[in-house]
Amino acid sequence: MRNILITGGAGFIGSHVVKLFVKKYPDYKIVNLDKLTYAGNLENLRDIESYPNYTFIKGDICDIEKNKEIFTKYKIDSVVHLAAESHVDRSISNPFEFAQTNIIGTLVLLNQAKESWGKDFNNKLFYHISTDEVYGSLGETGLFKEDTPYDPKSPYSAAKASSDHFVRAFNNTYRLPIVISNCSNNYGPYQFPEKLIPLFINNIKNHKPLPVYGKGENIRDWLYVEDHASAIDIVFHEGKIGETYNIGGFNEWKNIDVIKVLCKVMDKKLNRESGQSEKLITFVKDRAGHDMRYAIDSTKISKELGWKPSLQFEEGIEKTVDWYLANKKWLNNVISGDYLEYYNKQYNLR
Repeated sequence: MRNILITGGAGFIGSHVVKLFVKKYPDYKIVNLDKLTYAGNLENLRDIESYPNYTFIKGDICDIEKNKEIFTKYKIDSVVHLAAESHVDRSISNPFEFAQTNIIGTLVLLNQAKESWGKDFNNKLFYHISTDEVYGSLGETGLFKEDTPYDPKSPYSAAKASSDHFVRAFNNTYRLPIVISNCSNNYGPYQFPEKLIPLFINNIKNHKPLPVYGKGENIRDWLYVEDHASAIDIVFHEGKIGETYNIGGFNEWKNIDVIKVLCKVMDKKLNRESGQSEKLITFVKDRAGHDMRYAIDSTKISKELGWKPSLQFEEGIEKTVDWYLANKKWLNNVISGDYLEYYNKQYNLR
């Protein structure tokens, strides 16, 4: 029996983790704390919302009293911390919001765990999910390893790097049992359509331009979200206290090549003439401080914990496109903002 607090569980990655844990571990009590900002969507969790081992709480990770109440009421013994502001463009526009949520929110949770658990850390765990962006930008060669020096380049990655340092500091200073994982770019079902892949799926479907930063030469390592959720499951149960695990998809792609693959798949799925969607590609001014290349070395988690991604990128893209085309109502609700009504109807939230 575990009483696990999952933060940000209504978000893209978080909802996949919540569903995996709720279904796979019926003896665990899963408490999902989410502020329900623009990217939090309770429709992602409809299929498990009535499960007896699942509870949703609307709240802010920065709220000290709310966190104290949750830890006490539900006897929380573990935290899987996913809640974060994560969109780089938004961080450039509003860095203070990212510092508040990603740094202060993490510190509030760490301190509450320390206070609640006292000196009894037996079967306790604070699992912090981070990003490969904290390592900065790579050249044409090399991979991010767990001991790669931090060199964040955006307000988003700087805020995540700071939160990582606080997590390690609580382990070093207070002996709080922690693990950290840093993941590469996720994609798959339920991703908010401001991110590249769902945005472009929707734009292609509606014959809208596909805005590509610079020349589209930036390189990312892509990880299917369900593979990330399975890695989180393994790290939570088998990861060594105090350790960091890099989680990557072994799928390095230039942005322009990702877009061309997506265009090809969409042409096929929509029965359009081959090459039609590529005509929508429109090059725009590059993002400020745009990192050139991210690439993760997942050797450690593979060798020590036996995890490997199950999908290659082309297969994952097919599954992702199929999901978005089959879930037009979900996508339309998100784009229009109508998904917010589900909160009010289902949870009487205002």
